[in-house]
Amino acid sequence: MTTGKINVSVENIFPLIKKFLYSDHEIFLRELVSNATDATLKLKHLTNIGEATVEYGNPKIEIKIDKEGKKLHIIDQGIGMTSEEVEKYINQVAFSGAEEFLDKYKDSAKDSGIIGHFGLGFYSAFMVAEKVEIITKSYKDEPAVKWICDGSPEFTLEPADKSDRGTEIILHIAEDSTEFLEESRITSLLNKYNKFMPVPIKFGTRTEKIEQKKGEQVDAEDKDETFKSVEVDNIINNPNPAWTKQPADLTDEDYKQFYRELYPMQFEEPLFHIHLNVDYPFNLTGILYFPKLSSDMQIQKDKIQLYQNQVYVTDNVEGIVPEFLTMLRGVIDSPDIPLNVSRSYLQADGAVKKISNYITRKVADKLKSLFTENREDFEKKWNDIKIVLEYGMLSEPKFYEKAGSFVLYPTVDDKFYTLDELKEKIKDSQTDKDGKLIVLYAGNKEAQHGYIAAAQEKGYEVLLLDSPIVSHLIQKLESDNEKMSFVRVDSDHIENLIKKEETSISKLSDDEKEKLKTVVEAVVPKPSYSVQLEALDSNASPFIITQPEFMRRMKEMRQSGGGGLFGMGIMPEMYNVVVNTNSELATNILNTEDKSHQEHLVKQALDLAKLSQNLLKGEDLTAFVKRSFELIK
Repeated sequence: MTTGKINVSVENIFPLIKKFLYSDHEIFLRELVSNATDATLKLKHLTNIGEATVEYGNPKIEIKIDKEGKKLHIIDQGIGMTSEEVEKYINQVAFSGAEEFLDKYKDSAKDSGIIGHFGLGFYSAFMVAEKVEIITKSYKDEPAVKWICDGSPEFTLEPADKSDRGTEIILHIAEDSTEFLEESRITSLLNKYNKFMPVPIKFGTRTEKIEQKKGEQVDAEDKDETFKSVEVDNIINNPNPAWTKQPADLTDEDYKQFYRELYPMQFEEPLFHIHLNVDYPFNLTGILYFPKLSSDMQIQKDKIQLYQNQVYVTDNVEGIVPEFLTMLRGVIDSPDIPLNVSRSYLQADGAVKKISNYITRKVADKLKSLFTENREDFEKKWNDIKIVLEYGMLSEPKFYEKAGSFVLYPTVDDKFYTLDELKEKIKDSQTDKDGKLIVLYAGNKEAQHGYIAAAQEKGYEVLLLDSPIVSHLIQKLESDNEKMSFVRVDSDHIENLIKKEETSISKLSDDEKEKLKTVVEAVVPKPSYSVQLEALDSNASPFIITQPEFMRRMKEMRQSGGGGLFGMGIMPEMYNVVVNTNSELATNILNTEDKSHQEHLVKQALDLAKLSQNLLKGEDLTAFVKRSFELIK
C-alpha cells in the first residue's frame, strides 16, 4: 500500500473547492459523468486506431445510489487507470488527463468527442462527499488499484480486487449533502446536465413488455400470451441527439420530435428551425427554433441551451448568441467556447464574437430563403416572428444590412410589403410638399379605427405597426432614409403632411375663426391640450384629438427602454384639439348666443373626441354620461 500527500499548491485545496471554486455544488455530478464519458471515448478512439487491442463492446456509464450506506457510485467501462496514472492524474491537482490525451493524439482525436478542459473537475466530488474512493483497472494488462481520500491532502493507494476494466468512483456523501442520495434529485441532475451525453447512462432499471419466443415460459403475472415482462436498463440520455447529425439525414418530423424532447411541456410546434453546422474557423453545431412569440421580450429569454461536446453548460447564452436571438429556443454545442473552471459563465473573447457573427449571418440567410421560397407562408408567420427580427434590426448592424430583403411591413388590410415595395406603392400619393414620403401607420387597429377609416377614404395606405419597439425601429428607418417620414394616423393631422392637389377652403372668416378658437380654448384644459383650427371636409369629424408625432414617439421610446438613450425625464401628456371649421357643429358653436349652451356644445364635442382616444376618465367620464342622457331625454 502507498501513502502520501496530494501534490497541491496550497496547504489544503479542498475547502477552496467546496466553498469558492464552483458556484453550484450540484455541478459535481456533471463533472464526474463527463470524466466517465471521456474515459469511455478515449478507449473507443484507441481501439479505432488499433492502439488498444481490447474489445470496445457497448459500454455505458452507471449511476447507483446506496442510501443506507450513504454512498453514490459512478461507474464506467472506459480506459481505466494504472497505479502510475492515478498518481499522475489524481494526485497532481489541476492536471487534465483529457487535455494531455488530446494533445498526444491531436490529429487522429480531432473528432473523437473527448471533452477536455476539466482540470479540477474530479475534485468537485469533495463539495458533497466527506470521503472519495476510486477503484480502477486499466485496459492495459495491469493490476487494479484503489485510491482513498477523506478530503485532506492525505491519500492511500493500494491494490484492488477488480477484474473488469474501467473506473468506479464512490462518494461517501457528507451530512450536509444527503439530498444527493435521493433518486428524484439525481434523476433531475442527469436530465439537466447529461441528457445528451454521447455514452449511454444507466440509472436503475425499468420493466418493459417484450415479445416472447415460441415455447418460452412466462411469469404467472403475465396474462398476455404474446408478451412477457422483463427488467431492462433505464438509460436516461439520448447519446445521438439531432444536432449531432447531418441536416440531410433528418426529416421535418425529426426536428419537431427533438423540439419536443428539449421542451416536453411546450405544446405548440415551432414555426421553423435553423440547423447550424460549421467546422471552420471554429467548431459549432446546433439547432435553433423560432417559436410563436408574445410581445413580452423578457419572458422569452434563456430558452437556448449551451453544450460543450454534448455536456450541458448553461441556458444563459448572451455573448455567444446575439441578444436578439436569445428569444429563440434550441441548442448550441461548441468545444471552442471558452469557459471558466465551473463552465457556468462565459468569458468574452474573439472566438465568441466570430461565433455570434456566424449565427447572425446564418439566421439572416435562412430567413431570406424562407421568404423567397414561400412568401405566402412567411407572411402568415410574420406576426409570430416580427419582434425578433425588429429587435435584430435595432441591435445588430450586420443583421440590419440583410433584413431589407425579407422584413415585412403589414397594412391594416393584411397586405405585406418590403420597405422597397412600400416606397414604390406610395410614391405618387403620399408625399409632402418637399417630396418626402409620408408612411402612415396605426399602432392599434381597434383604438385608431376612426383615424384609419378617414385616411383610407382619401386613398392612403396605412401600415399596422404594433410591436413594443416600433418607435425605436421607425426612428432608425427614418435616419437611414432621409426622404421618408413615419406618421401615426392619430398624430398631427395628416392633411398638413401630405401634398394635396386641392386645399380645402374654410367657410369661416379669419375673425370668425379667431372667435371660435377663443370659445373652444375657454373649455379645453390646459396645458395638456392646444387648439388648432383646420378646414377639413365638411363630413369629417367636428373635433379630432391628435398627438404631436415627435412627443408621442419619444414617450413610447422611453417606455420601451429608451429613456437612457435620450436623456429625458417624465414626458408630459400633450394633445392637439383639431376643430374642423367646415363642420356644421363649428358654425353652431359660433352662432350660439347662449354662453352656457355654447360651453355645453364644446364640452360634449370635446368629450366625444377624448372618448375616441380613450382619454375620457373619472369625473369627466361620469359628467359626460350624465350629459348624454340629458340630451336623449
